[in-house]
Order: sequence, then C-alpha cells, then structure tokens
Amino acid sequence: MTAFALGGLAICGQVPERAAAQSSSSASSASSSPFSGIFGGPKAEAPVKLNFNIAGDTDLEKSLRGRSLMSGAIDEGRYTGQDLLAAARADYARFLAVLYGQGYYSGVINITLDGQEAAQIAALDAPQTVRQINVTVQTGPQFRFSRAAVGPLAPNTKLPSDFQTGKVAKSELVGDAARAGVKAWRENGNAKADIAGDNIVADHAARTLSAEVALAPGPVVTFGQLRMRGYDRMDPRRLAKIAGFPEGQRFDPEKLEDVRKRLRRTGVFSAITLEESEKLGPGNTMDVDLTVVEQKPRRIGAGFEISTNEGAALSAYWLHRNLLGGGERLRIEGKIANLGARDSGRDYSLNLRLERPATITADTTAYLDTGIQHTDDVDYKEDAAHFGLGLNRIWSDELSAQTEIQYRVSRVEDESGKTRFKVLSFPTSITWDKRDDPNNAKSGFWLSGGVIPFVGFADTGSGSQLTAEGRIYRSFGEDQRFTLAARARLGTVAGPTLAETPRDYLFYSGGGGTVRGQPYQSLGVRVLQGPDGPIKTGGMSIATVSTEARIQVREKIGTVLFVDAGRVWEDELWGGASGWQAGAGVGVRYDTPIGPLRLDLAGPVGGDTGKGLQLYLGLGQAF
Repeated sequence: MTAFALGGLAICGQVPERAAAQSSSSASSASSSPFSGIFGGPKAEAPVKLNFNIAGDTDLEKSLRGRSLMSGAIDEGRYTGQDLLAAARADYARFLAVLYGQGYYSGVINITLDGQEAAQIAALDAPQTVRQINVTVQTGPQFRFSRAAVGPLAPNTKLPSDFQTGKVAKSELVGDAARAGVKAWRENGNAKADIAGDNIVADHAARTLSAEVALAPGPVVTFGQLRMRGYDRMDPRRLAKIAGFPEGQRFDPEKLEDVRKRLRRTGVFSAITLEESEKLGPGNTMDVDLTVVEQKPRRIGAGFEISTNEGAALSAYWLHRNLLGGGERLRIEGKIANLGARDSGRDYSLNLRLERPATITADTTAYLDTGIQHTDDVDYKEDAAHFGLGLNRIWSDELSAQTEIQYRVSRVEDESGKTRFKVLSFPTSITWDKRDDPNNAKSGFWLSGGVIPFVGFADTGSGSQLTAEGRIYRSFGEDQRFTLAARARLGTVAGPTLAETPRDYLFYSGGGGTVRGQPYQSLGVRVLQGPDGPIKTGGMSIATVSTEARIQVREKIGTVLFVDAGRVWEDELWGGASGWQAGAGVGVRYDTPIGPLRLDLAGPVGGDTGKGLQLYLGLGQAF
C-alpha cells in the first residue's frame, strides 16, 4: 500500500481485485506491412501497451490520458524502463489532480509495469524493458461542498457560479474563487491584496468538502513613480510620454496593462516587463519598475496577390521603428499591380508615412502621409499625388478613430478627354473591432464608418463621400470547426455631379475586394459622354454583400464556400439607374503564423459583366 497526498488530503493506492467499469485501449495499432511507417504507410506497433481501467466515472479516461506523462513518452518513442518508471511515478500525482478536479477525494490509483506497482519500484531498480502498463482508477464517490466561503470580498466581486454549498466540490473552484476575490480587491485599488489562509477539510463519511479561504485586502494604493531601464536608443522623456504612466492615480491593474499596450504598439521593443514594487512608499504609494529590450530598428518586408483577371500585385516596404529616438515610425512602401492583367495596364505607387506616438495624449498618434501613384485601368488612366497630416486615437482595445487633412491632385485621361482634379479633403473614420482574431476571425464583429468632406477647386465639385461596412462571424461544432461569415458594404457620394467628382471617390464592383468571380471593376455606370457614346466610370453609390461558410478540415487546412453580390447606382444616395452582379466559388485556406494563405476559384452567377472562372491567391481571409 502506498499513500499519496495533495492539497492536505490523502488517499491510498492499492491494486483492487475487480473494477466496476472497465475500458481498455492500446497505445498504438499494429501493422503487418514490412514497410510500416514508410511512404505514408501505417506506423509500426509501439512495443508498449498502455491500458486504462476506470471504475466510476468512465468519462475521465480522456482527461487522464491527456495529463499522462507515460502516454506522452510512448507517443515520443521513449520506451526505456527508466523513462517509463519515472513517468509512471509522476503520473500518480497528475492523476490525483484530475480526480480532485472532478470532486473525487477518496479515489484509488494503481499503475503497474508488467504487473508490478510502479510506486513500489525503487528508482535505481527500473526494469530494462516494459511491455504493458495498466492504469486502474477507482474514483470513489463524488464530494459536494458543505461550505464554500471566501472573504472578506470587495464590492462587485464575481465568484464562480458553482462555488456554493451543495455543488460538486471540484478542486479548481476553490482556487478560482480565491483568485477572483484577490482580483476584485486589486481592481478596487488594493494592490497588495492576497490570500491570508485557508481551511479545507474533506469529510469522507459525509462525502463533503468544507472550503474556507481568508483574504487580506491591504490598503488602497496609489501609483508612485515609474522607474525605467533597459532603453538604449530611446529618449527616456519620450519613453515616459509613450508609456503614459498614471502617477498619483489610484491603483488599477488595467492602467498597468494600458502602459504595456502603448509600448507594444510602437514596435520598438522586443520585451516589456512591468514589476510592482514589493514595498509601499509613504502614503501607500507604489512604484513600478519598467524594463524594456529594444529590437533592431530597421525592417524590410514584401507581399503578393494573384488573380487570373487582375494579374499579380507585388509590394515591398522598408521600415524604421525609432527614427529620431522618440518611437517615430517611418515606412516607405512601393507597389506594382496588374502584372499580366487581361484588360488593364500596370499600376504603380510609392508611399511614405511617418508616425509619432504619444502626440497630444499617450493614446494619440500623429502622422504624415504622402505619395504618388499611377493607375492604368480598362476605363481610364490616372496620375495622382497627395499629402496629408492626421491623428489616430486609440480609445480602447476595440475602438479607434482617425482624422486627417489631405490635399490631392490628379489628372485623369479617359474616352471623354483629360480632366484635372484638385481636392482639399478631411477624411474621418471610426472602427469598432470585436473579432476574436483579426487574422482569422471565428466569432465577433467588425464595424467601420467613414466620411470624407471635400472642397474642390477649379472644375472639381465639393461634397462628401460616405462609407460603412460591417462584418459578423459565428462558429459552431467541435473546436469551432464551422464558421459562418458575412460582410455588407455601403457607399455614396453626395454633393457634386458625377463629372465633377474625383475618379477615386467613385465606386466600382467586381474583383477580389467586392464580387469574386466577376472581372475587376467590371461593373460601373455609363453617364459621361465620349466621342463614341457613353463611357464607363465608377458610380456615385454602391452596395455589396459577401457570405462565406468556412470549414476547418484539418489542423492547418480549411475549405470555404462563398457567394458575393454587388450593385452600383448612377446617382447619390442610391438613386437613378443601376446594375448588379454576383459571383460564387470555393476556396482553400492553409494556416500560417501570419494568417491563412488563401486560394479562391470563383465564377459569375448573376449579371452580364463577366464569363469564365477567376483565380485569387493572397494572404489572409477575404474579410
């Protein structure tokens, strides 16, 4: 007989004569082929069989196997007697923790190696080989709470709902309740709140557990000074400004997390550590130590997209994360698009963006944005340049806003002749992002709204462009293998006539960003007159909708079924004549560390703007 103890409770391990319920499975399957494990064939049988016999709660086997070091050793091909004995001796405590976690406090655990109890084998007497391991578990009765108390509690403390008298006495509930109590006190400003003691007693006769946890809230604390170290190229005054440390304010763990997020957003640091001082200063103030590690300031990168109609798009950038020593980020990016496109020429662009964090407030970034571009579409050619100054404000993890003043000049050549546009605009947008993962969302939503008031000069009109977009994601099934995703977009230009509106403010439909399966920008309107009749341009209003059914087939491979549709109107506020189109297709996704690699094949299913199939290849989900 061998005794084991965990958390102040003890049970005895012995070999039972008979198990009430039994399930047995082998560590691996056998193979009779001489080429087992080669060229994708079945693997050879492991020389060790691991069997589980559960008397009581038979649903525990999956949890026990998942925690078992023996199972892990066999899966990794470590079959020596020494390895398996060490794993078995450690598994007693691991299995006991599983039982406690389900409210079983009088269980019996036996682990035998070729018939001999592992706990009775001395470490130096490990067998040379092991052929069979039997794990026998008698769970015993499930205990319930006779008392479940934590205190004193801070206002608005939320304890686990199952931590109450009469509920199953799962061991993790006691720890969860204690942590919830400490967390609530810290959120109340009591930074040094801790567990003062506990009294946990199991009554085996009554099959109950009495759990009492005492908390020590400590005093209400205010933030002291931020003591910084580790910076090299970074100006310490700018570092403090970016951190936005709330010196003199009441302690709040969320405010410390905000400091960490602001520093992380700069991209300057590879590591950020915030440590609360163990001792309080005069007036219950608490200093915080900030340690940062700067990463290399320069970085280069590239990207690509391919579609059968639009051709290939290549982009590259050069980035400096700390240009002037104050966290300034300089990004220079160039792009070439429509390489090998069917109906249009090549597009070029070169853009420079300089950002300065912590301007005005710690959560506000100022930026300068300027660039030039050449567009050669099937309906027109455009050469343009812009210069803008703006502010980006992070209100929370989900909510952000941006506003800018921008001057843009462009020259457009189409069948109606050459037109020059000069515009002073004030682009403003707000985004609410509640997705669980921006790169591959499975739940949540994303909302964005934008308005661009603009003043035109010479022959350019004045007015506003308004846009809105919403995305929603819902998943279901085991491990959220099935995801339904939908996107809706609206846009309109109010004020000027179509002829007076800069071409880049107008709306087209068709292509990877709107309706897959339809040629790029294939749907527009015909309002302006050319020498041979009406010419095609973008419309004054648009509406598009996309739906996807995503299925995770394997760990890294998924498939997608999708349908897109779009409509473009001649006039503002979705008025006048209009046309529509739709497309549908299938796709494959391969998960990478930076997002899914996307391959879509689509064709037209509505409208008269395209024929044949379109192929799209890119990085990241379509939306």
